[in-house]
Amino acid sequence: ARSLSCTGKGTICNMGAEIGATTSTFGYDTAMARYLKATGRADVARMANKVKQHLTGDAEVYKNPKKYFDQVIEINLSKLEPHINGPYTPDLAWPISKFAAAVKENVYPAKLDVGLIGSCTNSSYEDLDRAASVAKQAVKKGLEVKAEFTITPGSEQIRYTVERDGLLDTFKEMGGVVLANACGPCIGQWARHRNPKKKNSIITSFNRNFVKRNDGNPLTHAFVASPEIVTAMAIAGDLTFTPLKDKLTNKKGKKVKLNPPKGVELPPKGFDVKDAGYNPPAEDGSKVKIKVDKKSNRLQLLKPFVPIKASDLKNMRILIKAKGKCTTDHISMAGPWLKFRGHLENISDNCYIGAVNAFNDLTNKVLNLAGKKPRYMMVPESAKAYKRKKIGTVVFGEENLGEGSSREHAAMEPRFLGVHAVIVKSFARIHETNLKKQGMLALTFVNPKDYDKVRQDDWVDILGFSKMAPGKNLTVVLRHADGTKDKFEVKHTYSQMQIDWVKAGSALNLIRKGIKAKK
Repeated sequence: ARSLSCTGKGTICNMGAEIGATTSTFGYDTAMARYLKATGRADVARMANKVKQHLTGDAEVYKNPKKYFDQVIEINLSKLEPHINGPYTPDLAWPISKFAAAVKENVYPAKLDVGLIGSCTNSSYEDLDRAASVAKQAVKKGLEVKAEFTITPGSEQIRYTVERDGLLDTFKEMGGVVLANACGPCIGQWARHRNPKKKNSIITSFNRNFVKRNDGNPLTHAFVASPEIVTAMAIAGDLTFTPLKDKLTNKKGKKVKLNPPKGVELPPKGFDVKDAGYNPPAEDGSKVKIKVDKKSNRLQLLKPFVPIKASDLKNMRILIKAKGKCTTDHISMAGPWLKFRGHLENISDNCYIGAVNAFNDLTNKVLNLAGKKPRYMMVPESAKAYKRKKIGTVVFGEENLGEGSSREHAAMEPRFLGVHAVIVKSFARIHETNLKKQGMLALTFVNPKDYDKVRQDDWVDILGFSKMAPGKNLTVVLRHADGTKDKFEVKHTYSQMQIDWVKAGSALNLIRKGIKAKK
Protein backbone atom coordinates (compact mmCIF):
# COMPACT_ATOMS: atom_id res chain seq x y z
CA ALA A 1 0.00 0.00 0.00
CA ARG A 2 2.95 2.34 0.52
CA SER A 3 3.46 2.36 -3.25
CA LEU A 4 0.04 3.97 -3.75
CA SER A 5 -0.41 7.73 -3.93
CA CYS A 6 -2.48 9.57 -1.35
CA THR A 7 -5.23 10.23 -3.89
CA GLY A 8 -5.09 6.59 -4.97
CA LYS A 9 -5.72 5.54 -1.39
CA GLY A 10 -8.54 8.08 -1.21
CA THR A 11 -10.22 6.54 -4.25
CA ILE A 12 -10.04 3.07 -2.70
CA CYS A 13 -11.60 4.37 0.52
CA ASN A 14 -14.31 6.15 -1.47
CA MET A 15 -15.11 2.97 -3.36
CA GLY A 16 -15.19 0.91 -0.16
CA ALA A 17 -18.68 2.24 0.51
CA GLU A 18 -19.84 0.68 -2.76
CA ILE A 19 -19.35 -2.81 -1.36
CA GLY A 20 -20.88 -2.02 2.01
CA ALA A 21 -17.86 -0.82 4.00
CA THR A 22 -18.75 1.81 6.58
CA THR A 23 -15.12 2.84 6.95
CA SER A 24 -11.96 2.23 4.93
CA THR A 25 -8.59 3.46 6.16
CA PHE A 26 -4.90 3.51 5.28
CA GLY A 27 -2.18 4.26 7.78
CA TYR A 28 -0.49 7.65 7.54
CA ASP A 29 2.61 7.57 5.35
CA THR A 30 4.96 9.72 3.28
CA ALA A 31 2.53 9.84 0.34
CA MET A 32 -0.01 11.56 2.57
CA ALA A 33 2.62 13.98 3.82
CA ARG A 34 3.54 14.85 0.23
CA TYR A 35 -0.08 15.50 -0.65
CA LEU A 36 -0.67 17.69 2.40
CA LYS A 37 2.36 19.81 1.52
CA ALA A 38 1.35 20.07 -2.14
CA THR A 39 -2.14 21.27 -1.21
CA GLY A 40 -0.97 24.04 1.13
CA ARG A 41 -1.22 22.11 4.38
CA ALA A 42 2.42 21.72 5.30
CA ASP A 43 1.58 22.68 8.89
CA VAL A 44 -0.77 19.68 9.12
CA ALA A 45 1.93 17.43 7.67
CA ARG A 46 4.43 18.65 10.27
CA MET A 47 2.02 17.95 13.12
CA ALA A 48 1.16 14.53 11.67
CA ASN A 49 4.82 13.62 11.29
CA LYS A 50 5.40 14.29 14.98
CA VAL A 51 2.87 11.62 15.94
CA LYS A 52 3.03 9.42 12.83
CA GLN A 53 3.56 6.27 14.87
CA HIS A 54 0.07 6.78 16.30
CA LEU A 55 -1.55 7.35 12.89
CA THR A 56 -0.97 3.86 11.57
CA GLY A 57 -1.09 0.27 12.76
CA ASP A 58 1.43 -0.91 15.33
CA ALA A 59 4.44 -2.84 14.07
CA GLU A 60 3.22 -6.09 15.61
CA VAL A 61 -0.11 -5.72 13.78
CA TYR A 62 1.60 -5.51 10.39
CA LYS A 63 3.90 -8.37 11.34
CA ASN A 64 1.07 -10.70 12.36
CA PRO A 65 -2.24 -9.24 11.07
CA LYS A 66 -4.20 -12.49 11.42
CA LYS A 67 -3.85 -12.17 15.17
CA TYR A 68 -5.68 -8.83 15.17
CA PHE A 69 -8.21 -8.99 12.32
CA ASP A 70 -11.21 -11.25 11.68
CA GLN A 71 -10.17 -11.69 8.06
CA VAL A 72 -6.99 -10.88 6.14
CA ILE A 73 -6.96 -10.69 2.34
CA GLU A 74 -3.61 -10.19 0.65
CA ILE A 75 -3.50 -8.51 -2.77
CA ASN A 76 -0.31 -8.57 -4.82
CA LEU A 77 -0.45 -5.23 -6.64
CA SER A 78 2.28 -6.35 -9.04
CA LYS A 79 0.04 -9.15 -10.31
CA LEU A 80 -3.31 -7.36 -10.05
CA GLU A 81 -4.70 -6.71 -13.52
CA PRO A 82 -7.13 -3.88 -14.32
CA HIS A 83 -10.81 -4.67 -13.87
CA ILE A 84 -14.03 -3.44 -15.44
CA ASN A 85 -17.13 -3.53 -13.26
CA GLY A 86 -20.76 -3.80 -14.24
CA PRO A 87 -23.24 -3.43 -15.67
CA TYR A 88 -25.85 -2.11 -13.23
CA THR A 89 -23.78 -2.58 -10.07
CA PRO A 90 -20.24 -1.61 -9.03
CA ASP A 91 -19.55 -4.95 -7.34
CA LEU A 92 -19.77 -7.12 -10.48
CA ALA A 93 -16.07 -7.23 -11.37
CA TRP A 94 -14.40 -8.64 -14.48
CA PRO A 95 -10.61 -8.94 -14.92
CA ILE A 96 -9.88 -7.14 -18.17
CA SER A 97 -8.45 -10.32 -19.69
CA LYS A 98 -11.88 -11.95 -19.31
CA PHE A 99 -14.09 -8.96 -20.03
CA ALA A 100 -14.40 -9.40 -23.80
CA ALA A 101 -15.64 -12.96 -23.27
CA ALA A 102 -18.11 -11.71 -20.64
CA VAL A 103 -19.48 -9.12 -23.08
CA LYS A 104 -20.10 -11.80 -25.69
CA GLU A 105 -21.43 -14.42 -23.27
CA ASN A 106 -23.89 -12.02 -21.60
CA VAL A 107 -24.81 -10.28 -24.87
CA TYR A 108 -23.88 -6.84 -23.53
CA PRO A 109 -23.91 -4.19 -26.29
CA ALA A 110 -20.30 -4.36 -27.54
CA LYS A 111 -20.38 -0.99 -29.28
CA LEU A 112 -19.29 1.67 -26.81
CA ASP A 113 -21.19 4.93 -27.17
CA VAL A 114 -19.57 7.13 -24.53
CA GLY A 115 -16.55 7.11 -22.22
CA LEU A 116 -16.68 9.44 -19.23
CA ILE A 117 -13.85 10.21 -16.81
CA GLY A 118 -13.55 12.45 -13.77
CA SER A 119 -15.97 13.14 -10.89
CA CYS A 120 -15.03 13.30 -7.21
CA THR A 121 -13.73 9.73 -7.20
CA ASN A 122 -11.32 9.73 -10.12
CA SER A 123 -10.14 13.18 -11.12
CA SER A 124 -6.95 13.60 -9.15
CA TYR A 125 -3.98 15.07 -11.00
CA GLU A 126 -2.47 11.59 -11.21
CA ASP A 127 -5.68 10.11 -12.65
CA LEU A 128 -6.03 12.77 -15.33
CA ASP A 129 -2.32 12.73 -16.17
CA ARG A 130 -2.42 8.97 -16.76
CA ALA A 131 -5.57 9.29 -18.88
CA ALA A 132 -3.98 12.17 -20.82
CA SER A 133 -0.95 10.00 -21.58
CA VAL A 134 -3.30 7.54 -23.32
CA ALA A 135 -5.11 10.36 -25.14
CA LYS A 136 -1.78 11.78 -26.32
CA GLN A 137 -0.89 8.41 -27.83
CA ALA A 138 -4.17 8.31 -29.74
CA VAL A 139 -3.38 11.67 -31.34
CA LYS A 140 0.26 10.84 -32.03
CA LYS A 141 -0.52 7.42 -33.52
CA GLY A 142 -3.28 8.74 -35.75
CA LEU A 143 -6.15 6.90 -34.09
CA GLU A 144 -9.70 8.04 -34.66
CA VAL A 145 -11.66 8.05 -31.43
CA LYS A 146 -14.74 5.91 -31.97
CA ALA A 147 -16.82 6.87 -28.89
CA GLU A 148 -17.82 10.19 -27.38
CA PHE A 149 -15.51 11.19 -24.55
CA THR A 150 -16.15 13.57 -21.65
CA ILE A 151 -14.04 14.87 -18.78
CA THR A 152 -15.53 16.10 -15.49
CA PRO A 153 -12.96 17.81 -13.22
CA GLY A 154 -13.62 17.16 -9.55
CA SER A 155 -12.87 20.70 -8.42
CA GLU A 156 -11.92 24.11 -9.77
CA GLN A 157 -8.40 23.65 -8.42
CA ILE A 158 -7.96 20.46 -10.45
CA ARG A 159 -9.55 22.02 -13.54
CA TYR A 160 -7.37 25.11 -13.38
CA THR A 161 -4.19 23.13 -12.74
CA VAL A 162 -4.68 20.54 -15.50
CA GLU A 163 -5.67 23.27 -17.93
CA ARG A 164 -2.50 25.20 -17.07
CA ASP A 165 -0.41 22.06 -17.63
CA GLY A 166 -1.99 21.29 -21.01
CA LEU A 167 -3.90 18.14 -20.05
CA LEU A 168 -7.28 19.55 -21.05
CA ASP A 169 -5.87 20.57 -24.44
CA THR A 170 -4.71 16.98 -24.92
CA PHE A 171 -8.19 15.66 -24.20
CA LYS A 172 -9.77 18.23 -26.52
CA GLU A 173 -7.32 17.35 -29.30
CA MET A 174 -8.42 13.74 -28.93
CA GLY A 175 -12.03 14.90 -29.33
CA GLY A 176 -13.00 15.10 -25.67
CA VAL A 177 -15.51 17.52 -24.17
CA VAL A 178 -14.78 19.13 -20.80
CA LEU A 179 -17.87 19.36 -18.57
CA ALA A 180 -18.49 21.55 -15.52
CA ASN A 181 -16.79 20.93 -12.17
CA ALA A 182 -19.82 19.17 -10.75
CA CYS A 183 -21.30 15.76 -10.06
CA GLY A 184 -22.71 15.86 -13.60
CA PRO A 185 -23.35 12.51 -15.32
CA CYS A 186 -22.35 10.59 -12.19
CA ILE A 187 -25.69 11.49 -10.60
CA GLY A 188 -27.75 11.88 -13.74
CA GLN A 189 -27.16 15.58 -14.39
CA TRP A 190 -26.26 14.81 -17.97
CA ALA A 191 -28.14 16.07 -20.99
CA ARG A 192 -27.00 13.19 -23.15
CA HIS A 193 -27.59 14.63 -26.59
CA ARG A 194 -27.60 11.24 -28.29
CA ASN A 195 -29.45 9.10 -25.77
CA PRO A 196 -30.55 5.99 -27.68
CA LYS A 197 -33.86 4.37 -26.83
CA LYS A 198 -32.29 0.96 -27.21
CA LYS A 199 -29.68 -1.15 -25.47
CA ASN A 200 -26.37 0.70 -25.38
CA SER A 201 -23.13 0.78 -23.42
CA ILE A 202 -21.18 3.50 -21.69
CA ILE A 203 -18.08 3.25 -19.50
CA THR A 204 -17.16 5.68 -16.73
CA SER A 205 -14.61 6.18 -13.99
CA PHE A 206 -17.41 7.18 -11.63
CA ASN A 207 -18.16 5.31 -8.43
CA ARG A 208 -21.63 3.95 -9.20
CA ASN A 209 -23.43 2.52 -12.19
CA PHE A 210 -26.91 1.56 -11.03
CA VAL A 211 -29.77 1.29 -13.53
CA LYS A 212 -30.76 4.71 -14.97
CA ARG A 213 -28.26 6.51 -12.70
CA ASN A 214 -26.25 8.30 -15.39
CA ASP A 215 -28.78 9.14 -18.09
CA GLY A 216 -32.20 8.00 -16.87
CA ASN A 217 -32.26 5.26 -19.50
CA PRO A 218 -32.91 1.72 -18.17
CA LEU A 219 -31.45 0.30 -21.40
CA THR A 220 -28.02 1.83 -20.80
CA HIS A 221 -25.40 -0.70 -19.71
CA ALA A 222 -23.02 1.33 -17.55
CA PHE A 223 -19.58 -0.06 -16.74
CA VAL A 224 -16.94 1.29 -14.35
CA ALA A 225 -13.15 1.30 -14.78
CA SER A 226 -10.10 3.44 -14.09
CA PRO A 227 -9.71 6.72 -16.04
CA GLU A 228 -6.94 5.31 -18.24
CA ILE A 229 -8.95 2.18 -19.10
CA VAL A 230 -12.02 4.32 -19.86
CA THR A 231 -9.91 6.51 -22.16
CA ALA A 232 -8.49 3.49 -24.00
CA MET A 233 -11.93 1.92 -24.40
CA ALA A 234 -13.37 5.20 -25.71
CA ILE A 235 -10.63 5.32 -28.34
CA ALA A 236 -11.54 1.80 -29.46
CA GLY A 237 -15.30 2.28 -29.16
CA ASP A 238 -15.58 -1.45 -28.55
CA LEU A 239 -16.06 -3.27 -25.24
CA THR A 240 -14.37 -6.39 -26.62
CA PHE A 241 -11.11 -4.44 -27.02
CA THR A 242 -8.43 -5.44 -24.51
CA PRO A 243 -5.98 -2.51 -24.27
CA LEU A 244 -3.26 -4.60 -22.64
CA LYS A 245 -2.78 -6.75 -25.75
CA ASP A 246 -5.02 -5.75 -28.69
CA LYS A 247 -4.05 -3.44 -31.53
CA LEU A 248 -6.13 -0.75 -33.23
CA THR A 249 -6.15 0.38 -36.86
CA ASN A 250 -5.24 4.03 -37.34
CA LYS A 251 -6.37 6.45 -40.05
CA LYS A 252 -3.64 5.19 -42.39
CA GLY A 253 -4.71 1.57 -41.98
CA LYS A 254 -1.72 0.71 -39.81
CA LYS A 255 -2.06 -1.54 -36.76
CA VAL A 256 -0.88 0.24 -33.60
CA LYS A 257 -0.86 -0.62 -29.92
CA LEU A 258 -1.39 1.66 -26.94
CA ASN A 259 1.46 1.70 -24.45
CA PRO A 260 0.82 1.47 -20.69
CA PRO A 261 -0.24 4.83 -19.21
CA LYS A 262 2.16 7.08 -17.36
CA GLY A 263 1.41 9.82 -14.88
CA VAL A 264 2.92 11.80 -12.07
CA GLU A 265 1.54 11.73 -8.56
CA LEU A 266 1.43 15.51 -8.07
CA PRO A 267 1.72 18.49 -10.45
CA PRO A 268 5.42 19.43 -10.92
CA LYS A 269 4.50 23.13 -10.82
CA GLY A 270 2.22 22.67 -7.83
CA PHE A 271 -1.52 23.18 -7.62
CA ASP A 272 -3.01 26.54 -8.53
CA VAL A 273 -6.41 28.18 -8.70
CA LYS A 274 -7.64 31.74 -9.12
CA ASP A 275 -11.08 31.36 -7.57
CA ALA A 276 -11.83 28.17 -5.65
CA GLY A 277 -15.45 29.25 -5.19
CA TYR A 278 -15.29 29.23 -1.40
CA ASN A 279 -17.33 31.78 0.55
CA PRO A 280 -16.51 31.71 4.27
CA PRO A 281 -19.43 31.76 6.72
CA ALA A 282 -20.08 34.66 9.06
CA GLU A 283 -17.75 34.69 12.06
CA ASP A 284 -20.77 35.02 14.33
CA GLY A 285 -23.77 33.26 12.85
CA SER A 286 -26.01 33.62 15.90
CA LYS A 287 -27.68 36.75 14.52
CA VAL A 288 -28.02 35.53 10.95
CA LYS A 289 -31.63 35.13 9.87
CA ILE A 290 -32.52 32.94 6.92
CA LYS A 291 -35.42 34.14 4.82
CA VAL A 292 -36.93 31.82 2.23
CA ASP A 293 -39.62 32.85 -0.21
CA LYS A 294 -42.71 30.81 0.64
CA LYS A 295 -43.42 30.49 -3.08
CA SER A 296 -40.04 28.91 -3.77
CA ASN A 297 -40.19 25.37 -5.12
CA ARG A 298 -36.47 24.81 -4.55
CA LEU A 299 -35.98 25.94 -0.95
CA GLN A 300 -38.05 25.21 2.14
CA LEU A 301 -37.17 25.62 5.81
CA LEU A 302 -37.15 22.31 7.65
CA LYS A 303 -39.52 21.66 10.51
CA PRO A 304 -38.45 19.35 13.36
CA PHE A 305 -39.80 15.81 13.00
CA VAL A 306 -42.38 14.77 15.60
CA PRO A 307 -41.14 11.82 17.73
CA ILE A 308 -42.65 8.41 17.06
CA LYS A 309 -44.73 7.05 19.95
CA ALA A 310 -45.54 3.43 20.77
CA SER A 311 -49.16 4.03 19.73
CA ASP A 312 -47.97 5.20 16.28
CA LEU A 313 -46.49 1.75 15.69
CA LYS A 314 -49.87 0.03 15.75
CA ASN A 315 -52.34 -0.29 12.89
CA MET A 316 -49.76 0.65 10.27
CA ARG A 317 -49.98 -0.08 6.57
CA ILE A 318 -47.34 -1.22 4.09
CA LEU A 319 -46.06 1.54 1.84
CA ILE A 320 -44.00 -0.83 -0.30
CA LYS A 321 -42.43 -4.26 -0.07
CA ALA A 322 -39.29 -3.70 -2.13
CA LYS A 323 -37.99 -6.61 -4.17
CA GLY A 324 -34.33 -7.24 -5.00
CA LYS A 325 -31.72 -4.50 -5.27
CA CYS A 326 -32.92 -1.28 -3.68
CA THR A 327 -30.20 1.37 -3.59
CA THR A 328 -30.45 4.97 -2.47
CA ASP A 329 -30.96 5.74 -6.17
CA HIS A 330 -34.11 3.60 -6.09
CA ILE A 331 -35.23 5.31 -2.87
CA SER A 332 -34.38 8.89 -3.84
CA MET A 333 -33.43 9.38 -7.48
CA ALA A 334 -30.91 12.05 -8.43
CA GLY A 335 -30.69 13.73 -11.84
CA PRO A 336 -33.37 16.42 -12.34
CA TRP A 337 -34.69 15.80 -8.82
CA LEU A 338 -31.62 17.40 -7.28
CA LYS A 339 -32.96 20.88 -7.97
CA PHE A 340 -35.41 20.17 -5.13
CA ARG A 341 -32.87 18.95 -2.57
CA GLY A 342 -33.39 22.15 -0.56
CA HIS A 343 -37.15 21.55 -0.54
CA LEU A 344 -38.01 18.37 1.36
CA GLU A 345 -41.69 18.39 0.44
CA ASN A 346 -41.01 18.57 -3.30
CA ILE A 347 -38.11 16.14 -3.46
CA SER A 348 -40.20 13.64 -1.48
CA ASP A 349 -42.21 13.15 -4.66
CA ASN A 350 -39.44 10.80 -5.79
CA CYS A 351 -39.56 8.62 -2.65
CA TYR A 352 -39.13 4.93 -3.53
CA ILE A 353 -40.31 5.50 -7.10
CA GLY A 354 -37.46 3.35 -8.41
CA ALA A 355 -38.06 0.40 -6.08
CA VAL A 356 -39.67 -2.74 -7.49
CA ASN A 357 -42.94 -3.64 -5.76
CA ALA A 358 -42.71 -7.31 -4.76
CA PHE A 359 -46.47 -7.76 -5.23
CA ASN A 360 -46.64 -6.78 -8.92
CA ASP A 361 -43.00 -6.47 -10.10
CA LEU A 362 -43.67 -2.85 -11.09
CA THR A 363 -42.02 0.38 -10.01
CA ASN A 364 -43.96 3.28 -8.51
CA LYS A 365 -47.25 1.40 -8.37
CA VAL A 366 -48.45 0.23 -4.95
CA LEU A 367 -51.79 -0.73 -3.44
CA ASN A 368 -53.26 1.98 -1.23
CA LEU A 369 -55.87 1.10 1.39
CA ALA A 370 -56.47 4.53 2.92
CA GLY A 371 -59.73 5.16 1.07
CA LYS A 372 -63.08 3.40 0.92
CA LYS A 373 -61.87 1.25 -1.96
CA PRO A 374 -58.38 -0.18 -2.57
CA ARG A 375 -56.60 1.43 -5.50
CA TYR A 376 -53.14 1.55 -6.99
CA MET A 377 -51.16 4.75 -6.63
CA MET A 378 -47.65 6.09 -7.08
CA VAL A 379 -45.56 5.47 -3.97
CA PRO A 380 -45.31 9.13 -2.80
CA GLU A 381 -49.03 9.69 -3.40
CA SER A 382 -49.88 6.56 -1.44
CA ALA A 383 -47.69 7.74 1.44
CA LYS A 384 -49.41 11.13 1.43
CA ALA A 385 -52.84 9.50 1.47
CA TYR A 386 -51.91 7.46 4.55
CA LYS A 387 -50.34 10.50 6.21
CA ARG A 388 -53.54 12.53 5.73
CA LYS A 389 -55.45 9.76 7.51
CA LYS A 390 -52.76 9.67 10.24
CA ILE A 391 -51.91 6.08 9.39
CA GLY A 392 -48.25 5.22 9.83
CA THR A 393 -46.51 3.14 7.20
CA VAL A 394 -43.76 0.52 6.98
CA VAL A 395 -41.28 -0.33 4.23
CA PHE A 396 -40.07 -3.90 3.82
CA GLY A 397 -36.97 -4.84 1.83
CA GLU A 398 -34.41 -7.50 1.06
CA GLU A 399 -30.60 -7.53 1.19
CA ASN A 400 -28.29 -4.51 1.53
CA LEU A 401 -31.11 -2.01 1.26
CA GLY A 402 -29.81 1.53 0.81
CA GLU A 403 -26.46 0.73 -0.81
CA GLY A 404 -24.80 3.42 -2.91
CA SER A 405 -24.74 7.14 -2.21
CA SER A 406 -24.89 8.15 1.44
CA ARG A 407 -27.92 10.21 0.45
CA GLU A 408 -29.60 11.85 3.45
CA HIS A 409 -32.78 12.39 1.47
CA ALA A 410 -33.23 8.61 1.17
CA ALA A 411 -33.96 8.69 4.91
CA MET A 412 -35.51 12.16 5.22
CA GLU A 413 -38.13 11.60 2.52
CA PRO A 414 -39.79 8.49 3.98
CA ARG A 415 -39.62 10.11 7.42
CA PHE A 416 -41.37 13.21 6.06
CA LEU A 417 -44.02 11.06 4.37
CA GLY A 418 -44.92 9.18 7.55
CA VAL A 419 -42.87 5.99 7.30
CA HIS A 420 -42.16 4.86 10.86
CA ALA A 421 -40.08 1.75 10.22
CA VAL A 422 -37.98 0.06 7.55
CA ILE A 423 -37.68 -3.71 8.02
CA VAL A 424 -35.23 -5.63 5.83
CA LYS A 425 -33.06 -8.71 5.53
CA SER A 426 -29.96 -6.50 5.75
CA PHE A 427 -28.97 -2.84 5.44
CA ALA A 428 -26.17 -0.93 3.84
CA ARG A 429 -24.84 0.45 7.08
CA ILE A 430 -24.59 4.10 6.09
CA HIS A 431 -28.27 4.15 5.12
CA GLU A 432 -29.15 2.33 8.33
CA THR A 433 -27.42 5.06 10.33
CA ASN A 434 -29.17 7.78 8.32
CA LEU A 435 -32.54 6.25 9.16
CA LYS A 436 -31.59 6.27 12.83
CA LYS A 437 -30.54 9.92 12.67
CA GLN A 438 -33.93 10.89 11.25
CA GLY A 439 -35.72 9.22 14.16
CA MET A 440 -36.98 6.10 12.38
CA LEU A 441 -36.81 2.41 13.21
CA ALA A 442 -34.28 0.53 11.07
CA LEU A 443 -34.99 -3.13 11.82
CA THR A 444 -33.73 -6.46 10.50
CA PHE A 445 -35.52 -9.80 10.28
CA VAL A 446 -34.16 -12.35 12.76
CA ASN A 447 -35.32 -14.94 10.24
CA PRO A 448 -35.00 -13.58 6.67
CA LYS A 449 -37.78 -15.94 5.54
CA ASP A 450 -40.26 -13.81 7.50
CA TYR A 451 -40.05 -11.38 4.56
CA ASP A 452 -42.19 -13.87 2.63
CA LYS A 453 -44.99 -13.64 5.21
CA VAL A 454 -45.71 -9.99 4.40
CA ARG A 455 -48.90 -9.46 2.38
CA GLN A 456 -49.78 -6.18 0.71
CA ASP A 457 -53.08 -5.71 2.59
CA ASP A 458 -51.66 -6.41 6.06
CA TRP A 459 -52.07 -4.28 9.13
CA VAL A 460 -48.70 -4.05 10.89
CA ASP A 461 -47.92 -3.62 14.59
CA ILE A 462 -44.46 -3.27 16.14
CA LEU A 463 -44.41 -4.18 19.83
CA GLY A 464 -41.83 -3.40 22.51
CA PHE A 465 -40.92 0.14 21.47
CA SER A 466 -41.61 1.72 24.87
CA LYS A 467 -38.99 -0.58 26.45
CA MET A 468 -36.58 -0.53 23.51
CA ALA A 469 -33.00 -1.11 24.62
CA PRO A 470 -29.66 -1.98 22.98
CA GLY A 471 -29.58 -5.64 21.95
CA LYS A 472 -33.25 -6.22 22.78
CA ASN A 473 -35.43 -7.46 19.91
CA LEU A 474 -38.80 -5.99 18.97
CA THR A 475 -41.82 -7.97 17.79
CA VAL A 476 -43.72 -7.52 14.53
CA VAL A 477 -47.33 -8.64 14.18
CA LEU A 478 -48.86 -8.96 10.72
CA ARG A 479 -52.65 -9.01 10.79
CA HIS A 480 -53.80 -10.45 7.50
CA ALA A 481 -57.07 -9.64 5.72
CA ASP A 482 -58.30 -13.22 6.15
CA GLY A 483 -58.20 -12.87 9.94
CA THR A 484 -54.97 -14.83 10.47
CA LYS A 485 -51.80 -13.46 12.03
CA ASP A 486 -48.07 -13.87 11.74
CA LYS A 487 -45.76 -12.87 14.56
CA PHE A 488 -41.96 -12.71 14.48
CA GLU A 489 -39.00 -10.96 16.04
CA VAL A 490 -36.86 -8.27 14.46
CA LYS A 491 -33.47 -7.13 15.68
CA HIS A 492 -31.70 -3.78 15.63
CA THR A 493 -28.27 -2.23 16.19
CA TYR A 494 -29.31 0.89 18.12
CA SER A 495 -27.05 2.16 20.89
CA GLN A 496 -28.67 3.99 23.78
CA MET A 497 -27.76 7.33 22.22
CA GLN A 498 -29.39 6.28 18.95
CA ILE A 499 -32.51 5.18 20.81
CA ASP A 500 -32.53 8.65 22.35
CA TRP A 501 -32.46 10.09 18.80
CA VAL A 502 -35.62 8.17 17.96
CA LYS A 503 -37.37 9.13 21.19
CA ALA A 504 -36.48 12.80 20.50
CA GLY A 505 -37.72 12.62 16.90
CA SER A 506 -34.27 12.85 15.30
CA ALA A 507 -30.61 13.32 16.17
CA LEU A 508 -30.95 17.00 15.28
CA ASN A 509 -33.86 17.39 17.70
CA LEU A 510 -31.76 15.92 20.50
CA ILE A 511 -28.82 18.20 19.68
CA ARG A 512 -31.12 21.23 19.64
CA LYS A 513 -32.55 20.20 23.01
CA GLY A 514 -29.06 19.92 24.46
CA ILE A 515 -28.06 23.37 23.19
CA LYS A 516 -31.15 24.96 24.70
CA ALA A 517 -30.48 23.25 28.02
CA LYS A 518 -27.01 24.86 28.19
CA LYS A 519 -28.34 28.39 27.67
